[in-house]
Amino acid sequence: MSKAVFTMKLEPELRDSFMAAVAAADRPASQVVRELMRDYIEQRSQAHEYAEFLRRKVDAGRADFRAGRTFTNDEVAAKFAARRAATRRDLQTSGS
Repeated sequence: MSKAVFTMKLEPELRDSFMAAVAAADRPASQVVRELMRDYIEQRSQAHEYAEFLRRKVDAGRADFRAGRTFTNDEVAAKFAARRAATRRDLQTSGS
């Protein structure tokens, strides 16, 4: 694996605190920085994947709405009230 040098500007207090923290953990600063970079890249990738997932869900919902495949809140509430009632009846008859 080839290596590249990465130079960055930091506040002296931040650098000193970081160096003290990695020394206390007995870890090389460069290794910790690489881990932080990988974690950041992974977080951004996951955020991008979630944004794409959410966009697809919203697009599907909008398509359903345009196609008339929607239900009012009252229709959904009535459907699930009927399901709950049927489940209660089934439990009462099977528990007898």
